[in-house]
Amino acid sequence: MNAHAAHTLARVPRYAELDAAGAVARIDALLAAQRARIAALTSQTEPDWDSIVAPMEEMADELHRLFGPLSHLHNVADNEALRAAYTECVARVSAFGAELEQNAALCAAYQKLRASPAFAGYDRAQRRLIDNALRDFRLGGVDLPDATKARVTTLRVELAQLANRFEEQVLDATQGYALDVDDEARLAGLPASTLAMARARAEQQGLGGWRLTLDLPCYVPAMSNLADRDLRRALYEAYTTRASEQGPQAGKHDNGPVMHELLARRQELARLLGFGNYAELSLATKMAPSTDAVIAFLEDLARQARPAAAREFAELEAFARAELGLEALAAWDVAYAAEQLRRHRYQLNQEELRPYFPLPRVRAGLFDIAGRVFGLAFEPVSGVDTWHPDVEFHAVKDADGEPLGFFYLDLYARAGKRSGAWMDDCLPRWQQGPATQLPVAYLNCNFTPPQNGRPSLLTHDEMTTLFHEFGHGLHHLLTTIGRPAVAGINGVPWDAVELPSQFLENWCWSRESLDLLSAHVDTGEPLPRALFDRLNAARHFQAGMQTVRQLEFALFDFKLHRDYAPGLDIQALLDDVRRAVAVVTPPAWNRFQHSFTHIFAGGYAAGYYSYKWAEVLSADAFERFTEEGIFNAATGRAFRETVLANGGAEDALELFRRFRGRDPEVAPLLRQAGLLG
Repeated sequence: MNAHAAHTLARVPRYAELDAAGAVARIDALLAAQRARIAALTSQTEPDWDSIVAPMEEMADELHRLFGPLSHLHNVADNEALRAAYTECVARVSAFGAELEQNAALCAAYQKLRASPAFAGYDRAQRRLIDNALRDFRLGGVDLPDATKARVTTLRVELAQLANRFEEQVLDATQGYALDVDDEARLAGLPASTLAMARARAEQQGLGGWRLTLDLPCYVPAMSNLADRDLRRALYEAYTTRASEQGPQAGKHDNGPVMHELLARRQELARLLGFGNYAELSLATKMAPSTDAVIAFLEDLARQARPAAAREFAELEAFARAELGLEALAAWDVAYAAEQLRRHRYQLNQEELRPYFPLPRVRAGLFDIAGRVFGLAFEPVSGVDTWHPDVEFHAVKDADGEPLGFFYLDLYARAGKRSGAWMDDCLPRWQQGPATQLPVAYLNCNFTPPQNGRPSLLTHDEMTTLFHEFGHGLHHLLTTIGRPAVAGINGVPWDAVELPSQFLENWCWSRESLDLLSAHVDTGEPLPRALFDRLNAARHFQAGMQTVRQLEFALFDFKLHRDYAPGLDIQALLDDVRRAVAVVTPPAWNRFQHSFTHIFAGGYAAGYYSYKWAEVLSADAFERFTEEGIFNAATGRAFRETVLANGGAEDALELFRRFRGRDPEVAPLLRQAGLLG
């Protein structure tokens, strides 16, 4: 390890030493010190980079290194004491952030820097940072009257607290439900790995039989494979009514009031800042030019995808009647019927693929692929403190062995860990004179843990999820930008941030890649050609249905934040969107929106459309690899040096143009999904 790596490793969190009980006092002390320091900085008459921006970077680092680990533990190892401390701290940090954005003296200092002759001599990252800061001052309400500023601060604090409450209630509802089954015959169709996990869950509670839960490693295979329709219905109802007034936990963790409070405050905030609605405010930091452009993009995709989706659903209904004896296809039958149809049509099911994708092999293959495409090497690093024994820590190195950054891998589901998969920033790249802090990322998934001495076995879908999060990680780790606010994923418009993640998923589908990723857990045999051919043939299976489902989420999110007014019937709006684009109609008691953490707690408010927009970018970008070779090192270097290296230091669309040689086109996405010849 070189000096930069040693410097970085000395700065990663010490989780064993983290004291939740003292977190609030430490935050209060740090914020008080920073307020005093900012007051002194802004008293200067002729600010320059070293006297204003450099100290602000130092203070941002201090706060991130203190609050970041607490926030991360809240997501991966939640408990009552940690939750209480985090709730207190998030209010203080949110208020401080609003206070900074409204600091007129600080804004004036940045304005002087922007207008100074020195600005032209700054590098592109420095100029972008200053421009972004001035934008954020404006969006923070720096020019508003004092009373309005105070209200904006209050709203930002309340929004952070409400988002936290929304997510906590989803977690509590998810982990607060279990379905115990005593008769193994009722579990017919359940994969062996899921059955073993269900037995282990029951034994942990001192019970006989099997315990089914709403954690995704249990819920997804259960809904796709359980032959017992009553069990599927019970699980579906529990899952789709989480944190609502419906279902088996009705009213216990109800997010209904939280949604309205969040939406009302978001709209009020947008209007105080001079926007017509929260969707307009959201787009102020994104690539999309207008709310009309977003709606037009989504509705145009829906027009092209819905006919295929309708055909696919009609085929599914016909199959369910003829082969499964289901005269009416209920919502809790759709995943099961689709899996049976996939097996019937392609002789393929996800469980058949699991033995070929043991996690150690997939991880090694992922590293190999990233090495070939981007010229990287990976190695485990020992002696780094983590929050759980299962967590791994790795270095990513350039081809010459120089460390570029580090990442944590937290791959398995467990109690106290939020569901889903995500990447987050532990440390950004930061150039301070001769010292370089290398970037450090958190990569989190929720796979089935190893059982009975055998490794975790992934479905192809789960492997794709790992590639997705690793793509986010590479975006953060391969930056060459030394200014934290625009390095890696920081400063990247939200509707461009999914480009690297969705782009990397493409390597899960080629024969060349799968030879590196697959090795049967017992025999070591790679994925057989016949099985690969069936997997590839099924790639576009129900692509239309999957597309309109994502469009349903995106249109609901965007219209909700564009049109919200007190008294709006959220369910009615969602129903209207479904009538326009969906082909599957859920039961009236379905409360999907009550657990839609992406938009109510995860940063995608009026931004869920980003997934489809980024799919356009990623499919178009990958088409260059299909033309030049998916392991073409020159093409990989071009992607790394344009999209990945520059982070938020340059315009995202310009970076795409530099890589592709033109503006993005929708046709590659439609071709990739099998919706265009």
